[in-house]
Amino acid sequence: MIKTVLVANRGEIARRVFRACRDLGIGTVAVHSDPDAGAPYVREADAAVRLPGASPAETYLAAGTVVDAARRAGADAVHPGYGFLSENAAFAQAVVDAGLTWIGPPPVAIAAMGSKIEAKKLMAAAGVPVLPELDPAQVTAADLPLLVKASAGGGGRGMRVVRALDELPDAVAGARREAESAFGDPTVFCEPLLENARHIEVQVIADAHGAVRAIGERECSIQRRHQKIVEEAPSPAVGDELRDALCTAAENAARAIEYIGAGTVEFMLAPDGRFFFLEVNTRLQVEHPVTECVYGVDLVRMQIECAEGAPLARNDLEPRGHAIEVRLYAEDPANDWRPASGTLHTFEVPGVDAEFAVPAAHGETDQVLPALYGLRLDSGVESGSEVGVHYDPMLAKVIAWGPTRAAAARRLAAALRGARVHGLTTNRDLLVRILEEPAFLAGDTDTGYLDRVGLDVLAAPLAGEETVALSALAAALAAAVRERASAGVLGGLPSGWRNVRSQPQRRSFDGPHGTIDVDYRLGRDGLVSELCPGTALVSAEPGRVVLDRDGLRETFTVTTAGDGVFVDSRLGPVTLRALPRFTDPSAQVAPGSLLAPMPGTVVRVETEPGAAVAEGQTLVVLEAMKMEHRIAAPAAGTVAELNVEAGRQVESGAVLAVISVEGTPE
Repeated sequence: MIKTVLVANRGEIARRVFRACRDLGIGTVAVHSDPDAGAPYVREADAAVRLPGASPAETYLAAGTVVDAARRAGADAVHPGYGFLSENAAFAQAVVDAGLTWIGPPPVAIAAMGSKIEAKKLMAAAGVPVLPELDPAQVTAADLPLLVKASAGGGGRGMRVVRALDELPDAVAGARREAESAFGDPTVFCEPLLENARHIEVQVIADAHGAVRAIGERECSIQRRHQKIVEEAPSPAVGDELRDALCTAAENAARAIEYIGAGTVEFMLAPDGRFFFLEVNTRLQVEHPVTECVYGVDLVRMQIECAEGAPLARNDLEPRGHAIEVRLYAEDPANDWRPASGTLHTFEVPGVDAEFAVPAAHGETDQVLPALYGLRLDSGVESGSEVGVHYDPMLAKVIAWGPTRAAAARRLAAALRGARVHGLTTNRDLLVRILEEPAFLAGDTDTGYLDRVGLDVLAAPLAGEETVALSALAAALAAAVRERASAGVLGGLPSGWRNVRSQPQRRSFDGPHGTIDVDYRLGRDGLVSELCPGTALVSAEPGRVVLDRDGLRETFTVTTAGDGVFVDSRLGPVTLRALPRFTDPSAQVAPGSLLAPMPGTVVRVETEPGAAVAEGQTLVVLEAMKMEHRIAAPAAGTVAELNVEAGRQVESGAVLAVISVEGTPE
């Protein structure tokens, strides 16, 4: 029997494993890098061990250091979570050699699937359908389009789509660099790109006594840059016959490598109904909650029980209802989806029924209305958390479970609309629009969904221009009340009386589309605002303003943090920045300056001082949050100044280069 588990991971998945351990009466140990010292998962563990450093390579990927941490803490078992060392056979073997219980498949099974190239050969021999492997050096035009993939990893890293032969060298080189950084192995391969295919995966669980069970399928087709953002169970495209075939193939795949524990067999499902093996994830998947909600199981608990040698229960698991999960990322849609970092001032999701667990309604029945509703939150952050640049930018997974797919989508969209997420730009608006989009609701999704519907359309802010204006007005009125309160003046809003009657009150904000000047008067006739004509003030408090638009009252909650102003309403969230009345000249940068959008490491510099550059030409490549980010010239011109070199660390806002544009002084 396991007594204490060290989780060789961080964030949300560490909290998820700790929750299962608490339910089983098992002690917990966290490991943490220096930036993670104050993270929620570290506080929740019974004990914690510091991994000195910040980068993954010197902390969560340092196998020997992690094993030593388990020994020092007195743990007798290690759970790897997902990512980092979870699919590293050498790490699994090191855990076993240290006399600890490895909560995962045997190292030989991990090794068999550690190389996607070798895995495909093994699966083909087991009768599982596979796509042909293509050698990058021998690709011809007839092989296009194709996918360049990292052999040792997943999660969309080290993956590139190639549609023209002249794109192949750069795609292979970029995939190799990213694979080396993320997985420590630069090996890549190519395979045909299946257009309009669905990404289907089957959850499997196997015990040490030879029993293997498939627990339904999940659909994970909606992906951006090969990174899943929406997952659901069951798939709207899979009927009973196809489900049986997929589950049989997945069970055969698990048996072929003598699998033990929880794992996932991934397939591509072509429009004609044929499916092909992609890979076996020899670990718990990020999207495991949708399977748990539909089947009423705890997959982490099952992992632990299998590691202890317990046999699988023989009863059949029956699915109930439908579950949809979205991944909430800290990233900026308006800035090429670059990861965002900084302080998450507020993080609140309304109506959560359970965290890291199946909502309690799963076991209930009601003869009138089945009790099949629930909202689950699995998050590694909370209000006040710092989100750095060293790790994946996922903030949370939000999961809704309902009697039908439509019910689950509606519940999830409402929760996301009502969430208060302040301080970091996220993909929340994209997720809401997907959940409410007609093709998605009809189940018409595949890996080309975002391209077909239009990423720019789906990523449009929920708050339109009118909502931004109303939110800015509410922010200005709330600020006026707050200032009077801080000055000890009672009575709420000022009367609006001024010596110069012709001049209105003014507050300025930096908004989604530039500067917003809010001019307003408050007098005997009430509120007068040129920005929002016809709007009346109902009430105003420091954090809450109620406005009347043509007889319709709207409530705006206003939260401030530094110069950040966050306004939430049913019309959509709006982020503003309060502008000072007088600007500091020293804060200005030279025209044509190319600024670092985030902290990171310079991977490559693709220009030199005096070089002529074209608009959109890549000048500098940064690495942050495990991905490469290209910094391009904003306009054609000449490189007047270059301030970086490969290997250098840069802070957000640092001037990387200055481009002299024709007609612009250097």
